[in-house]
Amino acid sequence: MKVLLTGGTGYIGSAVLAALVARGHEVTALVRSEGSARTVEAAGATPAVVDLTDTTAVATLLADADAAVHAAAASDGSSPTIDASVVDAVLATFDGTDRPFVHTSGIWVYGNGEAIDEDSPLDPPAIVAWRLPIEERLLAATAQGRVAGSVVVPGVVYGHGAGIPGIVAGAPRREGPDGASLTLVGSGTQRWATVHVDDLAELYVHAVEQGLTGRLLGTADGSASVIDLTRAASRAAGLGGAVGPEDEDATRERLGAPFADALLLDQRVAPVTRARVLGWSPSRPSLVEELETGSYAPAVSAH
Repeated sequence: MKVLLTGGTGYIGSAVLAALVARGHEVTALVRSEGSARTVEAAGATPAVVDLTDTTAVATLLADADAAVHAAAASDGSSPTIDASVVDAVLATFDGTDRPFVHTSGIWVYGNGEAIDEDSPLDPPAIVAWRLPIEERLLAATAQGRVAGSVVVPGVVYGHGAGIPGIVAGAPRREGPDGASLTLVGSGTQRWATVHVDDLAELYVHAVEQGLTGRLLGTADGSASVIDLTRAASRAAGLGGAVGPEDEDATRERLGAPFADALLLDQRVAPVTRARVLGWSPSRPSLVEELETGSYAPAVSAH
């Protein structure tokens, strides 16, 4: 298939690019610079330099695609504009066809939850509330049979030493009467639903190849508590698993209030989700393992 991909140099998008190429798909990667163009070309894609907020230009490129994946995420606050523009282009170009389009959301849109699945109520914190009207517009068009749209909803993404788990691996050390410990995010009793980036990439490819529609939760088995995650990082750092809580206001001061509020959410995903029923099966090591002995663990120097 000819697949149009945004975000091909990003954390999620680069993994999706690798997975699509490995499956033999012909990928055109939309990038913002010549440097990024060289990066995606080296990864096996054909680059196209374009401003994602230029809806007409994106629509022109979509016209020649069999499917599209939107995995771009901006660090400058422009994601709401970019996402709206890309969805506008898809609705204009894919309308009346069965060409798959896979959009990217995030687990935080569900807010706190004990058994989150694709149909759970949405209750996003402020940092991601902008996602909902864009996603609902795509899903409404899908329900009307106009487009074949899906919204992948990743958990906290980990793997290759990158992403949010770096906050846990690099948590501040506290010195106390019993020795050093790592600082928790809040009380640490909250649970994070997580997913390895390479498992997640396989969900995107599965959605493209099978033409899946609707919301698709991309999370691995179980939801680890932040205490368990930080204890793993503490053991990796030679601190024996010692951790200490942090007042939530102090966490907000340290990490920024909107971001901290999302990290303080308590989220547990239901054991059966649509993504699993429809054939996705994550298999990579857990985040606890990655923090203790994997890509987030401190390198050990050879002597």
